[in-house]
Amino acid sequence: MSALTDLTIAGARDALRAGDTSAVALTEAHLEAAEAAGALNAFVHHTPDLAREQARAADARLERGDAPAMCGIPIGVKDLFCTKGVPSQAASRILDGFRPEYESTVTDRLFTSGAVMLGKLNMDEFAMGSSNETSTYGAAVNPWRAGNSDAALTPGGSSGGSAAAVAARLCLGATGTDTGGSIRQPAALTGTVGIKPTYGRVSRWGIVAFASSLDQAGPMTRNVRDAAIMLGAMAGHDPKDSTSAELPVPDFEAMLTGDIRGQVIGIPREYRIDGMPDEVEAHWQDGIAMLRDAGAEIRDISLPHTKYALPAYYVIAPAEASSNLARYDGVRFGRRAALSQGDGVTEMYEKTRAEGFGDEVQRRIMVGTYVLSAGFYDAYYNRARKVRALIKRDFEEAFANGIHAILTPATPSPAFELGSMAEADPIEMYLQDVFTVTVNLAGLPGIALPTGQDRRGLPLGLQLIGRPWEEGALLNAAQCLEDRAGFVAQPEKWW
Repeated sequence: MSALTDLTIAGARDALRAGDTSAVALTEAHLEAAEAAGALNAFVHHTPDLAREQARAADARLERGDAPAMCGIPIGVKDLFCTKGVPSQAASRILDGFRPEYESTVTDRLFTSGAVMLGKLNMDEFAMGSSNETSTYGAAVNPWRAGNSDAALTPGGSSGGSAAAVAARLCLGATGTDTGGSIRQPAALTGTVGIKPTYGRVSRWGIVAFASSLDQAGPMTRNVRDAAIMLGAMAGHDPKDSTSAELPVPDFEAMLTGDIRGQVIGIPREYRIDGMPDEVEAHWQDGIAMLRDAGAEIRDISLPHTKYALPAYYVIAPAEASSNLARYDGVRFGRRAALSQGDGVTEMYEKTRAEGFGDEVQRRIMVGTYVLSAGFYDAYYNRARKVRALIKRDFEEAFANGIHAILTPATPSPAFELGSMAEADPIEMYLQDVFTVTVNLAGLPGIALPTGQDRRGLPLGLQLIGRPWEEGALLNAAQCLEDRAGFVAQPEKWW
């Protein structure tokens, strides 16, 4: 069984097409692995009956020779994606019992391509968090351990369950969403690959919204080739999503030559932040050397408005969240609080939201409502929008000056202990997004991949930022870096 769970998406695809295994066998191996990994709390809703039904259908397609690349591939789905008839709670108590009567565009495309859903994956509540500790299901746990320590580590957030499941070999790939780094940060902390596509490349329809101008779905896998395969199945224009781009989806896998000779890689000086661990800085320098050795030109660049990115993000994202989450009122779906005699609709709203939303979600709703209020709209929200435009312009100027991709650290530290920031100022947790939020503010594609380990054996990741709509070129640069780094480490099984 373990040999099947060690396959990559590309390896499983080839084995299925060659008849070396079946979708049913592959699915059973992963269902068994997911069931046995309760200590990780990565899967929060198992769907074995649906998985077996989809696996049998995939085998029938394989027999007919009608087998897209994802046909028969067992995946996990982040709890933010609405899946028909399956609990879809966004890891929030307020959506307890919600089973959609419709399918998100992304999951529909994956199922149409023959993918097999093993279940729903843990996440931070409404995708608000960087450690997967705000979930109503409890924290997901990173399968990696630091040296000889038994301390539980965060898998990152908000797509922490997706990252943990892929790293622990519980599924071959998983869906994630990225609003300020929620695919890339957990990928870096778990030794996996995660790509946030250009805003509009992947439909947002049927994904529970956090911040509509920032959210973007993407795949989380164990290597770059798998990310290219899965992104190809997820991407494409969707008439149900007004922000979806009407552009053809290229064959991302076919673009993976690993050859970046002559390309110019930018190194932004503003990403050298105070207090960054020496290991992270040294790891960044190693990545620069790898790309230079591969034939790329390395050029120092400036993205001068980077220092304003976190403040701007934490005005814009809560503002959009306060608007999006206003629909959760206990009237039409989800949880409704018990009411006392004489309570009216206002009391129902107040009680439902007070017991349904967690602390972090309440905090962001209040901040968002504040910055959108009449007296502060111009002082905060409009100013943040102007800063966002300047950040976007910084990237546009860099690309116009010949930069093909930008290399940065993915996170300011390796995985940290669960609970270690419980008493910290919330801003300390927000700093986990310091290297990733600019990509969302500018709507650009970004990918994080593992390229080394720290002295305790924990994965360290680097981030590549690409030109808009050029995910193929970005994946190719990542393939080059992956080839050079040769990262093959796996967490030792303790769960």
